[in-house]
Amino acid sequence: MQTVLLVVHVMLALAMIVTVLLQRSEGGALGIGGGGGGGAGGGLMTGRGAANLLTRTTAFLATGFFATSILLAVMAGGDRAPTSVIDSAPVQQQPVAPAGPSVPKQ
Repeated sequence: MQTVLLVVHVMLALAMIVTVLLQRSEGGALGIGGGGGGGAGGGLMTGRGAANLLTRTTAFLATGFFATSILLAVMAGGDRAPTSVIDSAPVQQQPVAPAGPSVPKQ
């Protein structure tokens, strides 16, 4: 299940990158799909319609990306038992007194 979700997560990330790069550039950004004559050319969609479609697609992909991110985080930490810092503190033992000076044997 986790592998499938991870593959979907990567595919969503790649699709989101593509849709962001296809959006029209406003001010010298990385937009690849900009520069068309503002709806001229008799295409299937006008410039405004394509921008609305790309904006909605980006929002949909971003929502899916965040959802898969949260699900992967929950699945990664779901099998651990809760721990306490107090329980994991080392137990102090009684100090051992030194035996005294040792004399080398000859």
